[in-house]
Amino acid sequence: MNTGQIEQTANAKLILKEKILLRWRYFFPVVIVALIMAPTTRSLTFSVISDAFFQVGVFVLATLSLYHLVAGYLAKKPSIPLAKQPITQVGFAAFLGAIPGCGGAIIVITQFIQGKFSFGSVVAVLTATMGDAAFLLIASKPVDGLVLIAISVTTGTITGYVIDLCFGRDYLRVEPQSNSQQHYACSSNTVEAATYLWKIILIPAMVISLLYAFQIDPNEFLALPEGTVEFFGGIFALIAIITWAKAKTNAKNQYQEFVAEQQKNCDSNWFSCAVQDTNFVLTWAVAAFVMFALLNQFSGFDLAIWFHQYASFTPFAGVLIGLLPGCGPQIIVTSLYIQGAIPFSAQLGNAISNDGDALFPAIALAPKIAIYATLFSTIPALIVAYGYFFLFEF
Repeated sequence: MNTGQIEQTANAKLILKEKILLRWRYFFPVVIVALIMAPTTRSLTFSVISDAFFQVGVFVLATLSLYHLVAGYLAKKPSIPLAKQPITQVGFAAFLGAIPGCGGAIIVITQFIQGKFSFGSVVAVLTATMGDAAFLLIASKPVDGLVLIAISVTTGTITGYVIDLCFGRDYLRVEPQSNSQQHYACSSNTVEAATYLWKIILIPAMVISLLYAFQIDPNEFLALPEGTVEFFGGIFALIAIITWAKAKTNAKNQYQEFVAEQQKNCDSNWFSCAVQDTNFVLTWAVAAFVMFALLNQFSGFDLAIWFHQYASFTPFAGVLIGLLPGCGPQIIVTSLYIQGAIPFSAQLGNAISNDGDALFPAIALAPKIAIYATLFSTIPALIVAYGYFFLFEF
C-alpha cells in the first residue's frame, strides 16, 4: 500500500469516526424533540427550555461575548512577567484558573508539559478553575459567582504553594513536549447561520430576559398573545442545541464528545466563538432543567428535599462529580444550584474539585500528572466544602 492509499484510508477512518460521534451528539436534540412531540410532556418541556433560553442562554452569551472580546485583545499583548517568576507563578496560575472557561487552565497545563511551570502551579490552576460552569453561575447569580471565584483562587494559591514547598518545584517534572493540539476554525455553514441568528435576536432577547428578571410578563408588556414569547424561546433553545450537536469536533472518544466544548480558533470571530460556547452551556443547562422538571412533575421525587434530608452527603457528591473530566457534568451541578436543589457547599466543592476541559490535554500528554493533579485538588475541595457546610449550613 503506497503513501497515498494510506492517507486515503486514514482520512476515511477519520470521517467515519466523526460521523459516529455526530450521531452520539444528536442524543440531546433527539430526546428534547421526543419530549416535545409527546402530548404529556410537550407543554412542560417547551416551558422549561424557553426559561433556560431567556434566563440562562441570553445572559451567558452576553457574558461570553465580553469574555472573548477581552481575551482576544489581551492575547495580542506581550507575555506577563508574573508567569516567568517562580515566586509568583503559582498565584498567577490560580488567577488564570479563575478566569471563566477552561482556557487559562489549558495554558498552564501545556506550559507544565513544556517544562515552564511547576506541579504546584498545575494543582493551583485546576483547583481554581470552574470551567464553563462559571459563565452559567456568573450570568445567573453574579454575587455567588464572585464569592466562589475568590474562595477558589485563595484555595488554589495556598494549595499550590504548599505542594511546591513540600515536594519541590521539580516534582513530577516531565520531558518538555511541544503542544500539538489541533483547533478547528470557528466557521461552518451551521455555525455561521447560528451566529447570524443570535446577532438578530440578541437585543430583543435581552429585553425579554430583563423583563423576566424584574418579574414582568413579557407577553403582556409587549402586547403579544399568551405563550408567544415562550414558543419562540423554546424554538431558539432547540436551534442552539442542534447547532451544538452539528459542530465539528476532534474529541478522542464519545465521553469527551458529550462533556467538552469543541476546540476552536477564536482569533478571527470572537462573537462566533461566544455563540458556540453558549450553545454548549445552554445544551447542558437545558438537560439539567428538563431532568429536574420531569422528576418533580411525574415521579414526585424532589431533589431539593432529598438533598436537604441527606445534607451531609451533598458536599461529597459535588466533589465526586467534580472528578469527572469535562464541563458538562459540572454545568448540571451549577444548574441544580441555581434552581435551589443543592446547597452552596456542594457547588463550592464541585467548583474546586472539577478541572473542566483542561484535564483532557493532561490525560493525553501526561496521564500520570493528570491523575495526581486531580487527587491533589480533591483534598482542598473536601476541606473547603465541608468547612463551609459545618460553619454555615449544618
